[in-house]
Amino acid sequence: MQIKRENAIVIRAKTRLEQLKDRFNTKSQAAFYISMQKKAFFGESAVEKEVPNLSLNSNKPKEKLKFAKKKTAANSTDFSVYDTEHEEYTRVLEKIKKELVGDYRIKEVYQENLPYNLFSDKDLVVVVGQDGLVANTAKYVGDLPILAINPLPEIFDGVLLPFNEHNFKEGIAQIALGNFQQELITMAEVRLNDGQRLLAFNDFFIGISSHASARYRLIYENKQENQSSSGIIVSTGAGATGWFSSLWNMANGISRFVDGKGLQKKPVVDRTAQRLYFVVREPFLSKYSQAGIVMGEILPGKELIIESLMPENGVIFSDGIQSDFLRFTSGSIATIRVAGERAQLVKPF
Repeated sequence: MQIKRENAIVIRAKTRLEQLKDRFNTKSQAAFYISMQKKAFFGESAVEKEVPNLSLNSNKPKEKLKFAKKKTAANSTDFSVYDTEHEEYTRVLEKIKKELVGDYRIKEVYQENLPYNLFSDKDLVVVVGQDGLVANTAKYVGDLPILAINPLPEIFDGVLLPFNEHNFKEGIAQIALGNFQQELITMAEVRLNDGQRLLAFNDFFIGISSHASARYRLIYENKQENQSSSGIIVSTGAGATGWFSSLWNMANGISRFVDGKGLQKKPVVDRTAQRLYFVVREPFLSKYSQAGIVMGEILPGKELIIESLMPENGVIFSDGIQSDFLRFTSGSIATIRVAGERAQLVKPF
């Protein structure tokens, strides 16, 4: 039976201009502050520099990001880049909402409010990029399909944003008919011994909230050891090009410096593959701590178990969102596995 979707939940993040206005109260104050800071550092000398200039309010098909030469201080004190980005984003956002009016009740949800929004099977979930916003959304919408739209393809990579302002109507129609293609993306799950649970689209960080060493007991494949490190990263296939990739690059660079050979090529994980990888960051070897288990793979049916040995400041957060975290202090035991849920990303036909 086809579910009739009555509500369009439009999920968005604040533009850089909106974030600056939150900080400085007005756009003019923000522009003045940034201009003065750059002039104080670079001086009054001007250089010819190409700066992006978005084409706005054009009746023609959407043009590529244009570059205009402007005389600016080094690295540009010109504030217009924030203005044009904001105007183009809001133009596309309003276009999307206008298309939804009449067929759906529209609710706009900002990224920071995702953890507090309740979703139902009558909701159409529309994410208006960036890519990271899709990752954040997937953790809260359950098995609802996600229509992800790239409002600024000249700026946003759009790896997780298959739709744009020209073809998003097709995606809406496909979901309404229940006839759509989707990519099922593997997520990770952590569950604490007190029942708390958190999902990750890209990765988990397990460690301490300061620059001190995290202390914990790690249990993997019937082996266990006490460790002291700067934390553990657990990555999905979707996150394998992010934080996990950076750790591999660091290890590879160290290996080349030591023996001139470097490491083997890093694992390439399809984001639909049912597997996770974990890496221990900067493990410290001492009388107390070992470093025998520094990387591993978690397949369905397998688990990584971590017992916190940190009296305070231990945390677990996912996808870089530190404000949405689990406390992970002494007495807490975390079990990490491949999640039963998978993110459902709608694809164009």
